[in-house]
Amino acid sequence: MLYREAGQFKTDYAADQAIFPILQDRIFLGVFLLIALVAIPLLANEYWLSTILIPFLVFSLAAIGLNLLTGYCGQLSLGTGGFMACGAFFAFKLATAFPDLHIAVVFLLAGLGTAGVGILFGIPSLRIKGFYLAVATLAAQFFLVWVFNKFPWWVNYSSSGVISAPAREIVPGFFITGTQASPVTKYVFLLVFVAILALVAKNLVRGKMGRSWMAIRDMDIAAEIVGIRPLHAKLSAFAISSFFIGIAGALWAFIYTGSVEALAFQIDRSFQVLFMIIIGGLGSILGSFLGAAFIVLLPIFLNNTMLAVDPSISTAIVSHIEFMIFGALIILFLIVEPHGLARLWQIAKEKLRLWPFPY
Repeated sequence: MLYREAGQFKTDYAADQAIFPILQDRIFLGVFLLIALVAIPLLANEYWLSTILIPFLVFSLAAIGLNLLTGYCGQLSLGTGGFMACGAFFAFKLATAFPDLHIAVVFLLAGLGTAGVGILFGIPSLRIKGFYLAVATLAAQFFLVWVFNKFPWWVNYSSSGVISAPAREIVPGFFITGTQASPVTKYVFLLVFVAILALVAKNLVRGKMGRSWMAIRDMDIAAEIVGIRPLHAKLSAFAISSFFIGIAGALWAFIYTGSVEALAFQIDRSFQVLFMIIIGGLGSILGSFLGAAFIVLLPIFLNNTMLAVDPSISTAIVSHIEFMIFGALIILFLIVEPHGLARLWQIAKEKLRLWPFPY
């Protein structure tokens, strides 16, 4: 009774194809955004903003980018960390070479540069697929990190090999990078920026390009027979996916950490983002957010729980137990619900639609 579209009539095609066609969904989204944009900046402390919410938003954007490629187009990639490194170092070079360039433009240009790199490393997808493509993107991962770590030009010849984000304002008086930036300003900027890009991604997968990706994913030979060009579909998926991941890498270096080195984007970062879309749900924008929340929050919860049970336990043991429990939970979850958290959310909504009637 609470969640049902009874009495809600659609009079045109646009209303029928809306992202949130049911009034209750639109109300829930509005309340959720109001809480995220107003209540959280007022109530959350610095720890929640800097340690949980900011990395959650950055990882969500990276997960959306990988989900566009792997979840929607079916192209397995293990080069996410390398593409994040591209975005971080491209943004650093742009910000230092053009100090008057607006920081939002820097992030977008860094994403465009990463998209070009993604197209270059996506060319093998025209001939290989599956695990062979994963090995090719894995090679891209190692190559890109090696390039940024080997050539000092990328760090402006800094002896430490670390890039530090210069102080930049989003609007006069509000810094989002540098030591003057407050966690609240960073969070609000990230929330708006990621929400806009998530809306763009959602509309992409609902349009012609997204349908061509899903056709390639389901059966590439049949898709080619009906007129979909694999060259265009696969390379566009690599380009747009790398665009999102590159922006996520720039946000990681400039807003989350403030300073970073190339080794921060090694293969474990690629696997981390891959686990997010597997747990959250392949082929789901919402699943990218749910998977990022799971990966960010679970280690913190396990760590705090073990320290509460035994405060004298060493950090090394806590770290090992955390990895063991984390891996076991991922395996268990994939066995119970292989379609991810987004599927559980969909099932809950369907049951709510039928309540209180039997199903």
